[in-house]
Amino acid sequence: MDLDGKNAPNFKLANDLGEIVQLSKLKGQTVVLYFYPKDDTSGCTAEAKDFSCLAQEFAEQDAVVIGVSPDSTKSHQKFKTKHELSVMLLADEDKAAAEAYGVWVEKSMYGKKYMGVERSTFLIDKKGRVARSWRKVKVPGHAEEVMAAVKAL
Repeated sequence: MDLDGKNAPNFKLANDLGEIVQLSKLKGQTVVLYFYPKDDTSGCTAEAKDFSCLAQEFAEQDAVVIGVSPDSTKSHQKFKTKHELSVMLLADEDKAAAEAYGVWVEKSMYGKKYMGVERSTFLIDKKGRVARSWRKVKVPGHAEEVMAAVKAL
């Protein structure tokens, strides 16, 4: 599913504080929307920490960074506190947002097939269009690459 150049699918999800966040209400801001499989796993923690380290730089570019996973708001609260994360985390427990962005996919580990989140990032411009997307993200250096793309918008 290629969303580049298209309107970003809207969603309404609860953040780690239980407040409802609606993508359409963020028009006028650049949004870095990243989907990750699970709170407090090694790759997901590294990715969240990398984005958190650059949070001030993203804010200076009028960009909001939002992480989305199928975990609950309670799980997100623990994850944020434990690792001192500064990015907003949204709970997509019914996987509706992941499906809308085409990142809820069949995965395979040790020969077993299962459904899960494909680590992906979407850069959404101020008009609500997907300016760029990254699929099957490798964490090292990714947050910096996204920051460069934000600056180039």
